[in-house]
Amino acid sequence: MTSNVQPRTAIGMRTCRVGITILVLAGFCFSQSAPSASSEVITNWTEFHRSNMTRLNPFEKVLTVKTVRNLQRKWSYSTGNEVNSSPVVANGVAYVGSDDGYLYALNASTGALLWSFTTGNLGFSSAAVANGVVYGSSANNLIALNASTGAFLWSYTTNGSDYSAPAVANGVVYVGSLDSNVYALNATTGALLWSYTTGAPVYSSPAVLNGVLYIGSDDFNVYALNASTGAKLWSYTTGGYVYSSPAVANGVVYIGSGGDDSDVYALNASTGALLWTFSTPTRSSPAVANGVVYIGSYPGKVYALNATTGAKLWSYTTGGFVNSSPAVANGVVYVGSNDDKVYALNARTGVKLWSYTTGNSVFSSPIVVNGVVYVGSWDDKIYAFGLK
Repeated sequence: MTSNVQPRTAIGMRTCRVGITILVLAGFCFSQSAPSASSEVITNWTEFHRSNMTRLNPFEKVLTVKTVRNLQRKWSYSTGNEVNSSPVVANGVAYVGSDDGYLYALNASTGALLWSFTTGNLGFSSAAVANGVVYGSSANNLIALNASTGAFLWSYTTNGSDYSAPAVANGVVYVGSLDSNVYALNATTGALLWSYTTGAPVYSSPAVLNGVLYIGSDDFNVYALNASTGAKLWSYTTGGYVYSSPAVANGVVYIGSGGDDSDVYALNASTGALLWTFSTPTRSSPAVANGVVYIGSYPGKVYALNATTGAKLWSYTTGGFVNSSPAVANGVVYVGSNDDKVYALNARTGVKLWSYTTGNSVFSSPIVVNGVVYVGSWDDKIYAFGLK
């Protein structure tokens, strides 16, 4: 394993695997006017779900329903293969993995390479950053690196490729694996604390809230595990494989499933009891904001559903299926599509406010941090969009 500080040429053979994605929470503002710079709140987005487990940034003030139409590409960075991974941003640095097997640390403002790290294997999940450490999973390893320098700290080897994005809570790193296990590791040392075996590979990324870990599995189940011990609290059997990652808001777990008999599910977070379903197959992970669930689907639609009842509020049709997971900030929904585009939609109405065409499919899930939208594409690039 090596830590590099210079850009590289492409390595390995192109691989086209399906990315996975996730959710968001209540309480964002639908402000129609841009605030002054003095009112801006500097924020981070440190893991796939964001810290609130809902893919909502409630602090965004720069991008609004009115200003988002003026988004322009600030920079792009070329990697050596497709970017399925979703970026995270912490303390002015954007971290994102590529199917070339590298994790990149880029200056979030300029896109300049700060460092890169290779495992020597194709594929790298979305990262998580906590306490000066960046965690990422790739081809049988969960890896911990110094977030400032990329220096290797530790790794933990599983028995299957790891597409699940890690989550960090209370000094513990949680991740799923294609070896059918969910792992809990000491965030400082990488020592195994516990593991839980599901009935099939785990593509889903964990959401950890109030001492409970929620995750989906390819065995058609959604699990709730005690985050301290790994003991199963409950499981719910869906109608299809669960690549989707859960969003947790207001005592409810929202998650999607794929296959022939698939739905979006709302489950009681304490008991696993079914609250409602909405019929559509999906690998997208939901986002939750202001009492609305946003999620993409195979038929090429983005849906907005009433979080309490599951009733459809609106849908927007893209030109390709939507595996990307939405992000929500300040009244705008951001999502990628297999039609090569990144979209910004009005969160209340579903009207398209802005789109950008990349050079290939967008499986990566966008994030919104300090007036900038970050996302990856199968054209081997990482993009940052902002206002002029």
